[in-house]
Amino acid sequence: MGLTSVLSRYIGRQFLLWFTSLLLVLLGLILLIDTVELLRRAANRPHVTLDLVLQMALLKLPGIAQQLLPFAVLFSAMFTFWKLTRSQELVVARAIGVSVWRFSAPVLAGAALIGLISFTVLNPIGSTLVARYQKMEDKYLRGNAKGMEISRSGLWLRQQADNRQFLFHAGQVVLPRNELRRAMILVFDADGAYVGRFDAPVVRLDKGRWRLRNAWYNEPDRSPTLYKLYDIPTDFRLEQIEDHFAPPQTISFWKLPRFIRTLEETGFSAIRHRLHWQSLMAQPFIFCAMVLFAAAFSLRLPRRGGTLLMISAGIATGFALFVATDVILTIGMTEAIPVSMAAWTPAVISLLFASTILLHSEDG
Repeated sequence: MGLTSVLSRYIGRQFLLWFTSLLLVLLGLILLIDTVELLRRAANRPHVTLDLVLQMALLKLPGIAQQLLPFAVLFSAMFTFWKLTRSQELVVARAIGVSVWRFSAPVLAGAALIGLISFTVLNPIGSTLVARYQKMEDKYLRGNAKGMEISRSGLWLRQQADNRQFLFHAGQVVLPRNELRRAMILVFDADGAYVGRFDAPVVRLDKGRWRLRNAWYNEPDRSPTLYKLYDIPTDFRLEQIEDHFAPPQTISFWKLPRFIRTLEETGFSAIRHRLHWQSLMAQPFIFCAMVLFAAAFSLRLPRRGGTLLMISAGIATGFALFVATDVILTIGMTEAIPVSMAAWTPAVISLLFASTILLHSEDG
């Protein structure tokens, strides 16, 4: 086994060790803060116990972990390079002809591996747990009795009105006209017992009511009744319905393509979900850019007495990249630029910029 191979394995282990330690510390702090916040929100709800609050905080944690990963990669890479430089280990490596790109390679490989695991393994687990958290939050903290779901068969929507429960199904949604088409509405009493069913070609959402036209109403053991007009009160808004559909963060990376097709076939926009799906695939490149930034900031600073500058530069870089990514994704949401451009631009620009800084600092 060659010297450079041994050095690469050593640096890679150091990076993964510091990354794991930092991520666990950050998650512990976030868990504590979230638990306190959930306890505050549950203060006026006696039925929400401490066990329930802890369960909700733990369910939320994997989703937060995905947001913390870029910062954990940046700071753990910075600390790894800084520590190895301060202990003169990288000074010796440079003396025997190992370039900055050579001893950065294992950290880049580790960051790319973390990014790959993030969207292929952590994202599916986290999305499932976050979806459960949101259902528990709606049930226990918000008291929200409404629910909706979209599947390959169309839109499913549930609401309560007039001491009855209504379960809507629509084969198609026409957003410009605020209409549900090929609609079936199952009616249940307050105890959940089946009462009857409406079948309507069109249901229109209009000024706080669902307006059914030419709807047939079927009750058990009775002849069908035709209603030319029938209104069901509601406080739904169509924008609320569209926004409430499973947020991208609650859907597994592997299930997103099919969900996107279903959304578009049903008549809803899938721009958020397309952006999220492609942004997940860009994560390994973002993480590699973080490593290059870390190398540029931390490799030469100890002999210049710039530890505080290194930390400040890292915080500024992480914050700037976060803001820039958010702005570009927001522009992508408006469809002013293509989805693929909005999702991949932060990663490409970050890689180019970080590489330029490192080349300038190392090679002049």
